[in-house]
Amino acid sequence: MTKNEIADVLTEIATLLELKGENPFKVRAYQTGARALEAIEEAELGRLIAEEKLGTVKGLGEALVQKITELHTTGRLIFFDNLKASVEPGLVDLLQIPGLGPKKIQVLKAKLGVTDIASLTAACHDGRVAALDGFGEKTQEKLLAGIKNREAYGKRHLWWDAAAIAEPIVTGLRALPQVRRAEAAGSLRRSMETVGDLDFLVSATDVAPVVAWFVAMPGVKEVTAQGETKASVRFESGLQADLRIVPDEQFVFALHHFTGSKDHNVQMRQRALARGLSLSEWGLVPADGEGTAKEKAEKRKSGKVENESELFAALGLHFIPPELREGLGEIEAAERAELPRLVELGDLRGAFHNHTTASDGRNTLAEMTAAAEALGWDYLGIADHSKSSYQANGLDEARLAKQVAEIRALNDSKKFKTHVFAGSEVDILADGRLDYDDATLASLDYVVASVHNALTQDEATMTARIIRAIEHPRTTMLGHATGRLLLRREASRVDLAKVIDAAIAHGVIIELNASPWRLDLDWRLWRKAAGRGLLCAINPDAHEIEGLRHVRAGINAARKGGLTREQVLTTWPLKRVREWLAARSAKTPA
Repeated sequence: MTKNEIADVLTEIATLLELKGENPFKVRAYQTGARALEAIEEAELGRLIAEEKLGTVKGLGEALVQKITELHTTGRLIFFDNLKASVEPGLVDLLQIPGLGPKKIQVLKAKLGVTDIASLTAACHDGRVAALDGFGEKTQEKLLAGIKNREAYGKRHLWWDAAAIAEPIVTGLRALPQVRRAEAAGSLRRSMETVGDLDFLVSATDVAPVVAWFVAMPGVKEVTAQGETKASVRFESGLQADLRIVPDEQFVFALHHFTGSKDHNVQMRQRALARGLSLSEWGLVPADGEGTAKEKAEKRKSGKVENESELFAALGLHFIPPELREGLGEIEAAERAELPRLVELGDLRGAFHNHTTASDGRNTLAEMTAAAEALGWDYLGIADHSKSSYQANGLDEARLAKQVAEIRALNDSKKFKTHVFAGSEVDILADGRLDYDDATLASLDYVVASVHNALTQDEATMTARIIRAIEHPRTTMLGHATGRLLLRREASRVDLAKVIDAAIAHGVIIELNASPWRLDLDWRLWRKAAGRGLLCAINPDAHEIEGLRHVRAGINAARKGGLTREQVLTTWPLKRVREWLAARSAKTPA
């Protein structure tokens, strides 16, 4: 196991112990151990274990050393397995309800016998939760709202999670000897931020083995339908996957149809009809519909296309990328040859919003830089939390100054080809002030200003708060503008039109936070905003080295928003980024 995987286990142990009502000091020991482990570099952990010196690390006692060593060498921990088995699964599910932590769950269990979401729902409807000390009517209302949202969210899945399941399935389908072509379709192919289910389309010569392979895939919990050319399965996560097998001459038409969206398909069919044609999942044929079945089949063959580019060309259109197929003017733009050359993953040269173990990250400065270099990035921005984010171990002025010095020294050492920019994710306080004074902010290469508390302010207050931060001359970019967490937390109430106007007026970037849980600013807002001059930065908000790869989700959202490489700062080469930051700094009053 890696150090972060082991730290996850220690953190989960702490949570389970807290749910069981164990000694707080014991719980804290596991939490401290997880943080101590994250601060160690991966290679150093292996050396310490090999030399039996892990106990020299502050925060790691004899019991933790034994457990960490067992996890590192075997990948399992019997103590953890037994602990999980001793805690009712329903109690763990309760942690998914916003506002419920282990301590409150313990009270609910002890006082009301709550052991799962169903019993919590009943206790809320009966008013028993509101009657408990430390809860009240407002808490009860929030819990009910959280339960309702969880039910709604449970029907959707993050694109990132769905893609992790879909991609090996497509690879597996293509490897079957009976399969000529295979693709994922639906909202996954259109790169929607969340996905309801998975759609797979296959052209095959012999369908039975393909269906048999699909329903027998690892991870399938239930086969919900199985026919000659169709099948549906459900995975442990609740995600459903549907398979359709078609003749190869129908593949392109079916792929276009099942990719969608509904609005895009309706507009495409209307365009076909205006040209005397009928477009469907089966083909593109004359619209009169006359003739025998054999004659209609021959017409479909005569209208055969090899790929979607040929399908669009048959209707007088340039190719429309799947991400743009939302019925939002893409067909008219394709007719006029005005579709943008969308930004691609390979265009990215770096990112600015990233965390290290100095705050709540899980990898060191050197590890994050090495990972960025492995991705081929020219630069990496470090933006650990500021002091008011105490829950995230935010840096005070002295710790920030030390980190800036470490970054400057790392760059001077030439240890890495990737240049590191020294920044900070600075809290926007409740009144719109920034969390550091001007002198501290001036020591940084850039500032990401973000809201982390008082998320329920009314729209006028939140809007004024964010605009005040944007107007600060040291603010370089606005982080996760609405604070939303997909399938977890709704966006804060904010007038984004006014926020975008302010950012354009003051030359402030708005990031497209690429965390699969955020994707904020939403893609629906980027088309008009970027056209008016708003500059984007695709930032992963990475808290560990694997998080850097989340830029892929950000690229998806940027493409849906119609963004080009030129409109995304993080595609620019290092020299140009340095010049842009220097020019902005020169405009800032001393």
